[in-house]
Amino acid sequence: MELIVNPSRSEWDSLCERNIPDDKDIERAVEDIISTVRERGDAALLEYARKFDNFKGESLSVTDDEISQRIGMVKEDVAEAIRKAAENITAFHKAQFPAPVECETMPGVTCMQRAVPIRRVGLYIPGGRAPLFSTVLMLALPARIAGCNEIVLCTPENGEHGISPEILFAAYLCGVDKIFRVGGAQAIAAMAFGTESIPKVDKIFGPGNRFVTKAKQMVSRFTAIDMPAGPSEVMVLADDTASPTYVAADMLSQAEHGPDSQAIAVCSSESIAESVRAEVERLASRLPRRDSIEGSLSHSRIITFADRESMIDFANTYASEHLIISMRDPWNVAERITAAGSVFIGNYSPESAGDYASGTNHTLPTSGWARSFSGVNIDSFMHKITYQELKREGLDGLADVITTMARAEGLDAHALAVEVRVGNWELKNEN
Repeated sequence: MELIVNPSRSEWDSLCERNIPDDKDIERAVEDIISTVRERGDAALLEYARKFDNFKGESLSVTDDEISQRIGMVKEDVAEAIRKAAENITAFHKAQFPAPVECETMPGVTCMQRAVPIRRVGLYIPGGRAPLFSTVLMLALPARIAGCNEIVLCTPENGEHGISPEILFAAYLCGVDKIFRVGGAQAIAAMAFGTESIPKVDKIFGPGNRFVTKAKQMVSRFTAIDMPAGPSEVMVLADDTASPTYVAADMLSQAEHGPDSQAIAVCSSESIAESVRAEVERLASRLPRRDSIEGSLSHSRIITFADRESMIDFANTYASEHLIISMRDPWNVAERITAAGSVFIGNYSPESAGDYASGTNHTLPTSGWARSFSGVNIDSFMHKITYQELKREGLDGLADVITTMARAEGLDAHALAVEVRVGNWELKNEN
């Protein structure tokens, strides 16, 4: 990995760039998939499943019998770990449930706000080499807690082995209503527009490869999506209180996601930086997924700054998906972080805790979107409606304000809607 010592601020923008090439071939391929699914529905989905996932069957739906059979294949220690993680995720997301708001803004005028669940949500869960059953928990549990009427899940077949039993177990545990063996951009298109089997959903959630990410961006004109997202990333802030081994392990935990992932260490000295780099090389040699790790590390980096203020400022400029603070007085640093998806405090808070079982959600904004987007939370599965009730006293008190503003904007009918109620319109009309 490249080591950059005390870079000037003029270099920061280039140091914050992600490895996300603009691939026109992917864009054209995804456009074709979306239009084909929209036009041909289930027939197109079956063709894609046979082409990409080696699917041999005839039905896209996963039956209750299949779920019952396959969840029995989950090892008991894995099942117990999933249950425990689900307990923590449930506890934290229940605590987020928004309270209704009611306020009398002036006598006779009451305004209210309440959150209501999104009716039908679609979850995309990647399969492939790393079937992300943990993501089922992170999406389906808050959807169920929020009260969504229907939860639809799409996930691809995994070669000859079918859908991961762990994915099906997590979906069953979370109360997912419908599961379909569909992957890739075609799954996003199916949930966005609906097919004969797969219902059109109101919002789509979930991570995926570049095809899935591009598909979500394209269908967002028609269906809400959770957030813009790209490859996984982590930044570790490390001073002389940090363990180079811990820092290196956290960097590698993101690097193994894929060659597009990025890991950044921001260190308070060159000696710490060199120790981290040596540990990354030592630990990486012991891990599988060498292609993913080597690809990721080729565009990851270690940066040093001479002062704590610059480390914090750079962290806010980068706006990492995951930010680990392995520094003296870490909460003091955390209070000054304004752009991060999720923050991990101290030497004993590995990023993988948030990925699996601490209780926070691991579906987070990447690529700098943490400056303006939140990670998935209970609000992601709800939308808020406001209400107002004006008594006669309240409307009398506001009438002049409303009509004056309406006429100043040239909207006389807005003023009329008030005046016919308070008895002024006939008088003004006659004059």
